[in-house]
Amino acid sequence: MTTATTTAPAAIRHYLQFSDFTADEYAYLFDRMAIIKKKFKTYEKHQPLVDRTLAMIFEKASTRTRVSFEAGMYQLGGSVVHLTTGDSQLGRAEPIEDSAKVISRMVDIVMIRTYEQTKIDTFAAHSRVPVINGLTNEFHPCQILADIFTYIEHRGSIQGKTVAWVGDGNNMANTWLQAAEILGFTVHVSTPSGYEVDQSIAGIRSGDSYKVFKDPMEACRGADLVTTDVWTSMGYEAENEARRKAFADWCVDEDMMRIAQPGALFMHCLPAHRGEEVQAEVIDGPQSVVWDEAENRLHAQKALMEFLLLGRL
Repeated sequence: MTTATTTAPAAIRHYLQFSDFTADEYAYLFDRMAIIKKKFKTYEKHQPLVDRTLAMIFEKASTRTRVSFEAGMYQLGGSVVHLTTGDSQLGRAEPIEDSAKVISRMVDIVMIRTYEQTKIDTFAAHSRVPVINGLTNEFHPCQILADIFTYIEHRGSIQGKTVAWVGDGNNMANTWLQAAEILGFTVHVSTPSGYEVDQSIAGIRSGDSYKVFKDPMEACRGADLVTTDVWTSMGYEAENEARRKAFADWCVDEDMMRIAQPGALFMHCLPAHRGEEVQAEVIDGPQSVVWDEAENRLHAQKALMEFLLLGRL
């Protein structure tokens, strides 16, 4: 019987935004995702995290994030502690620094889904174990990790390709910009006036990896991947009516997909509102890979947790 050898991380690594890893580390992770997914599909047991515990802290509600992390950790042989706002109010019932010091003494890894990025940054700074960003107002790295893996599965390397982002300059858009700079592709960004991407939030060093388009149709021209998100992200519900009016021309439709590359894919991180940010004919059409994309959150995050806890296998 042989056992896998591991190279443990030299120090605690966190995954708080996409820019936390290098291109080489992402190449390793995408390979691991494919291996882990194949094992999952063939019912081959893969449990490198036996006796490890994941704490999940949710200040924002979730379906895909909770199911993918919880199922993923159990499949890796570990266990899960699930905390909601009623159980753990970061920075309210107790300073974030204190919560981090206590929780990280009792578990092996922490996933947080919250509002301000500063909360998760503060938690990580005082944690003795790896911390993963399950979504903040500013970034959603786990989703883009799964999205790029999905593209690779269907079309091969994303390097040199063009991704069209149509809609809000939100956490997804910020993360796509970071990914483009690290992995060598281009993002065409089209948002309504007043909802632009803030380059300073994304932390982009130059503008070479993305282009801004006023016309969403032109952003999609020649794109290899067209992707979008809801017009009103969680936490911005008071702006819903204003956003519906502002975003009326930013619905991804069949014309936009037609002007993209013939083999272009469509992605959406879900939940989706058919008839708002995307036509039903697109999200339910032959170019859509949203269900593969959703499933791949599971495999991407399993590879991520394995890497953060065990290093390279």
